[in-house]
Amino acid sequence: MISPWDRWYSTSCCLCCHVRTGTIILGIWYMLINAVVLLILLSALNDPVQYRYHLTSSELGTDIDVMDDANICIATAISLLMILICGMATYGAYKQHAAWIIPFFCYQIFDFALNTLVAISVVVYPNTVQDYLQQLPGTFPYKEDIMSTNNMCLVFAVLLFIGCILSFKAYLIGCVWNCYRYVSGRGTTEVLVYVTTNDTTVPLPPYEEAVAIPPKEPPPQYMEA
Repeated sequence: MISPWDRWYSTSCCLCCHVRTGTIILGIWYMLINAVVLLILLSALNDPVQYRYHLTSSELGTDIDVMDDANICIATAISLLMILICGMATYGAYKQHAAWIIPFFCYQIFDFALNTLVAISVVVYPNTVQDYLQQLPGTFPYKEDIMSTNNMCLVFAVLLFIGCILSFKAYLIGCVWNCYRYVSGRGTTEVLVYVTTNDTTVPLPPYEEAVAIPPKEPPPQYMEA
């Protein structure tokens, strides 16, 4: 009987590329995003007065709560940690070290769980969508038109959007998991097994090669007259 893990196992992902290639691309993409966020946070720490001026004079209005220096330092540390985790996943997929991929996989599970909790909170408390819209500044585009929409339609649209995000994140989790299984599987098949005798030590061939070798025919047996 095939287990569910083996049933969903595949070495290819989107665009018909290998799961290792997909994991490397995903890790580099996450690193670029967190690098941009890190640059914005570092510029905010370097010149906080100019940072607050740009926020308060933007089109979103003056109702946005500006982060203080402590929150910016925490966000900077999180961005650095994310860059480290994504770099480990990229290096682990490239050099085929399965243990380096585990932190990135755990982050994906944590992020998926947070988005699932957001979807559950929208279902349990549908009025939170209207409350969130009321907190938006008055200059937000199409705010009045969105608030005039039926609450059930808004909840359905939000759940549909979150559902698409969760489906995409689940697919990426599956790609990283398949990459981990592929890398860990190659690590186990490359281990040589040795048979030690009194005279010599002979390495056994891998399992695939041993199965592919046809068995030798036994020598003919002669009956005594």
